Amino acid sequence: MELLGMTTIFLLICISCLLLIATWRNISQNGKQPPGPFALPIAGNILQLNPKNLPESFRKLSEKYGPVFTVHLGPQKIVVLYGYDVVKEALIDQADDFSGRGSLPFVKRILKSTGILTSNGEIWKQLRRFALTTLRDFGMGKRSIEERIQEEAHFLVERIRNTHEKPFNPGRFLTHAVSNIICSIVFGDRFDYEDKKFLTLINMLEENNKYQGAIQTQLYNFFPTLMDFLPGPHKNIFKNIDEIDKFILEIIAKHQETWDPGCPRDFIDAFLNKMHQEEGNGHSVFTIESLTRSTVDLFLAGTGTTSTTLRHALLILHKYPKIQEKVQKEIDHVIGRDRSPCMADRSQMPYTDAVIHEVQRFIDFLPLNAPHAVIKDTKFRNYFIPKDTMIFPLLTPLLHDSREFPNPEKFDPGHFLNENGTFKKSDFFMPFSAGKRICAGEGLARMELFIFLTSILQNFTLKPVVDHKDIDIAPLITSAANNMPRPYEVSFVPR
Repeated sequence: MELLGMTTIFLLICISCLLLIATWRNISQNGKQPPGPFALPIAGNILQLNPKNLPESFRKLSEKYGPVFTVHLGPQKIVVLYGYDVVKEALIDQADDFSGRGSLPFVKRILKSTGILTSNGEIWKQLRRFALTTLRDFGMGKRSIEERIQEEAHFLVERIRNTHEKPFNPGRFLTHAVSNIICSIVFGDRFDYEDKKFLTLINMLEENNKYQGAIQTQLYNFFPTLMDFLPGPHKNIFKNIDEIDKFILEIIAKHQETWDPGCPRDFIDAFLNKMHQEEGNGHSVFTIESLTRSTVDLFLAGTGTTSTTLRHALLILHKYPKIQEKVQKEIDHVIGRDRSPCMADRSQMPYTDAVIHEVQRFIDFLPLNAPHAVIKDTKFRNYFIPKDTMIFPLLTPLLHDSREFPNPEKFDPGHFLNENGTFKKSDFFMPFSAGKRICAGEGLARMELFIFLTSILQNFTLKPVVDHKDIDIAPLITSAANNMPRPYEVSFVPR
């Protein structure tokens, strides 16, 4: 037993020495790489990082190592960019170099790196180009999608009205409404709010949001092979995603049965047309697998982010009745009570626009941003970053920069208003990221946030069930991936 222990220690020492030699050779041959804390073999920097609050860990490391530094999540090396100047320099000034998509083990296990969000190279270019063109053809950015959102906002308002002022958590209602927009574009139709399959799907998404904050889920990015063998909430997430995949595959199968090449109804039909056009091309990226992954990507991205932002918005607005009242006065002045809000109204509603921007800034929904990667050996400032290195261009230090947003921890629509009350843009405002990998659904999300929120406040006043001062609007850091609103209930009082 003692001999076995000595052998194990000797092997670990040998492995460590080999890793150090390889690192030294890499540095000496290619130049200086970004600094960072010493990483243990296999475990990486787990001793210096809090898996449940990576943004705070990175803030502390930036104070010691500067705006560009290296960390290891397990064996995975990551270069962190902390601050507006370095993020802008990477994503905008050197956009091509940083246009790759990094993929953490947890995300790779879920999205499988073959769809729009997580693919790379020519596959990504073709899928993203096709998705943007097709979504535009089916209304994204045009009046037809605006009308769909207005129609869905009407259904949402009537559903809220039927609660008869009883306090409830509006999260599920908002998720249903937002999800129906992307469903109408991708699947060709919305779902009734009582549809059992749709309800099951939304339940799984809500469960996944809850499970993402579990320590087992965060440790998966450090030790994926080990965590695959251990029980925990991460296994529930994988199970739910598999069920969502089955749901999508069923819809694709039904589309294949009724497919008419001359009359595409939605994104799936358009993709099937593209597959048909490329039959015989053995290298085509348009396959059933990439259709499934791309559809899942669009469904998940088009449902979760905007609905969660709206949940945050209603929580914040019912804490601050004066802000809510000011938005409602602007709605009454520009839109009135009788017609549906439209995007043309936004330019005449600077205060409402500022409130929506401030909600996105304040909640910092995606603090780490989606991981990037350099597509070639890259010189960045005075450092050398090897090809395929994963990059974390953090959003938190941009959205909470005190130079640009005084008192960034305070919710203040004035952050986006000039002294004369007109709307003020900010280069630091990047909730959808920037550069080549900017969110493909940014335009859709902006439409949904404006029309859904103004429709709700046009018809209802938010009444808290507790004292205003007891409402906590600080986002819950449930995982390294996103910030969620605290659970709450609110009454919707007809105006």
